[in-house]
Amino acid sequence: MLARKSIIPEEFGLPGLASRLPRKPVFRDRVNKARFIAKNGSCNLAHKNIREQGRFLQDVFTTLVDLKWRFTLVIFTTTFVSSWLLFAMSWWLVAFAHGDMDPARKNETHCVTDVESFISAFLFSIEVQVTIGFGGRMITEHCLAAITVLILQNIVGLIINAVMLGCIFMKTAQSNRRAETLIFSRHAVIAVRNNRLCFMIRIGDLRKSMIIGATVRLQVVRKTTTPEGEMIPIHQIDVQTESAVASNSLFLLAPLIICHVIDKNSPLYDLSAMELQCSDLEVIVILEGVVETTGITTQARTSYVSEEIQWGHRFVPIVTEEEGVYSVDYSKFGNTVKRAAVLKVSTPSCSARELDEKPYILIQTLQKSELSHQNSLRKRNSMRRNNSMRKGGGSLRRNNSGLVPPKVQFFTPTEGGQSLNAVT
Repeated sequence: MLARKSIIPEEFGLPGLASRLPRKPVFRDRVNKARFIAKNGSCNLAHKNIREQGRFLQDVFTTLVDLKWRFTLVIFTTTFVSSWLLFAMSWWLVAFAHGDMDPARKNETHCVTDVESFISAFLFSIEVQVTIGFGGRMITEHCLAAITVLILQNIVGLIINAVMLGCIFMKTAQSNRRAETLIFSRHAVIAVRNNRLCFMIRIGDLRKSMIIGATVRLQVVRKTTTPEGEMIPIHQIDVQTESAVASNSLFLLAPLIICHVIDKNSPLYDLSAMELQCSDLEVIVILEGVVETTGITTQARTSYVSEEIQWGHRFVPIVTEEEGVYSVDYSKFGNTVKRAAVLKVSTPSCSARELDEKPYILIQTLQKSELSHQNSLRKRNSMRRNNSMRKGGGSLRRNNSGLVPPKVQFFTPTEGGQSLNAVT
């Protein structure tokens, strides 16, 4: 038996209408991705399977500086003790070969006086290399071997002192120590500034000594796939900032807000507020400059993942003028608000591309923000007016409570009009 054909055409049926309805974009859950740069600036990168380990020994000084303090101190102590033991063995051999340890030749000329055992040779080695010179032990001019060992130990000791002390000095004066007082805001924000969607962060310097020639670079790191199918796990894209366009360096006297205008050349151009939360991008911020006191170039780094980028927020103002002096409140350095109290503009949740293609979105947002701002002002004024009226009415009742109203008498005529009755 054939199925009965429906009277309603298929394109107007329920399946046809449902297929033509605009579907909302489906966003997949964001996978927890390891960040490339940690918040403190350290690189989250592990080097594995390095076969040519000898390359590190070709630059021993840099290797020693890069080591941790505990390893540096162990190498420092081991090097000095080993050199003392090595030359103590040399002095003991010189004394033994010359016969200084023979009791029968006690009254004859010695190469080194008062060296009668390995311990005394070790003490003499320390005195020679550290130039202590207690005065009990010394070499004589009758032994050429002792003079040669003395020259060699002095040269080797000077080299070890230069390398070890230089390594300690470079570790204490490393440029990353100065970067500890260069701070970044905890979150980045995206908001409308000068009718353009902007990505903004705040940087600051806690020290009074300035960073000369400070520059800020932004990079977006994300996983991309080329049209040929090649996957690039760490694709670095440079991001232009307003400071880099306007001048070559920053005058980092007070905390500054670094702004990146999201235009057609920006990697954030196609991201909306919802798509940003599902993306796996990471924005790296690099602050470089020369330390004013030491002249060493320093670099401070941090990064922001999608969870640390707040859409529609703005930074709280922290610089105020008090008694002719500008004051910075660092307790509010990283504070943000959804919309500043002095501003009347909210940020649309669409991407910068949509704002460029549909300018009316920003106009409608501005109108809605202006209307909501006016409504909030009206409500605030009405609440103030009601409070003032309540206060005024309460004071009037309190003032009138002590007054006694006067008694009023009304007279009504009786029958015949002969007498009057008083009614109060």
